[in-house]
Amino acid sequence: MEPAHATFFGIDVVWAATLLSGIAAAAVFVAIYAALGVRDPMTKRVRVLNDRREQLKAGITASTSKRRAKLVQKNEAADRMRSFLSSLRVLQDEQLKAAQHKLMQAGIRKKEWAVAVIFGRLVLPIVFGGLMIVYVYLLDAFPDWSPLKRYGLVASTLVLAYKAPDLFLKNKINKRSDAIRKGLPDALDLLVICAEAGLTVDAAFHRVSRELGKAYPELGEEFALTAIELGFLTDRRHAFENLAMRVDLDAVRGVVTTMIQTEKYGTPLASALRVLSAEFRNERMMRAEEKAARLPAIMTVPLILFILPVLFVVILGPAACSLNDSFINAK
Repeated sequence: MEPAHATFFGIDVVWAATLLSGIAAAAVFVAIYAALGVRDPMTKRVRVLNDRREQLKAGITASTSKRRAKLVQKNEAADRMRSFLSSLRVLQDEQLKAAQHKLMQAGIRKKEWAVAVIFGRLVLPIVFGGLMIVYVYLLDAFPDWSPLKRYGLVASTLVLAYKAPDLFLKNKINKRSDAIRKGLPDALDLLVICAEAGLTVDAAFHRVSRELGKAYPELGEEFALTAIELGFLTDRRHAFENLAMRVDLDAVRGVVTTMIQTEKYGTPLASALRVLSAEFRNERMMRAEEKAARLPAIMTVPLILFILPVLFVVILGPAACSLNDSFINAK
């Protein structure tokens, strides 16, 4: 017969130790791979910048509509989804523009993905809602549930499936906006230095994007796109307005307004950017102080659930063992 192993809450200790050892070894290999495989975060974004440069160059050099049509790359899947939605008469220009705007704010540059977002809103509720209806009503998965609970499960599945593309885009927009907000004061300081050094606006944006690309890749990408558009667009105001449209931040809109005013009225750029940088740094400090002030209230629940029981066991455990031994010896 095989020797019986010790158990803890019905779990074999040897089996649990083997599983945890495997997980720990896998985590070590993943950490080594992550440490050795560090890549430049701007490498994946250079292709997007080059595509934008080629699009602007094509719009200037292409003289006829036929040459412009040759430069446009078609996506068969997007065309099929577009034709399907058009046949159902559910593809509206306003929805398409709104989806393209959200994709730009999320950092997704391909406009054909807007059709995929609208297509997902139509198809996902049908697929997941149909599967949930079959699972709940036809297969009778929850026989003990009341009809109201079943209806609530199916309705929540339909709503979540419909909102899934918007929730995904909103999550990416929030993460990207937070990343850009962190690096904006440093970018403005570098812009001030470049402006005082005598660089032009487009050269300053290009220099800042190159310097901040590794630390803040999202901000570096946006500044690089702005530098490209400043060099190719006929009206420089459109380049700054595109920056405000791509980034969902009031701080960036303030910077854009300042840049447009300096371009229009000839006011000193360095002094205006220096004031904005100081304001953004004060706002960042206030947000940090706000998080620090909320920390005691947030730590109350983990303190009660995890830290205090351990302290009680460590402090009162030896005393309880001593009392137990004394009672046993007294008997």
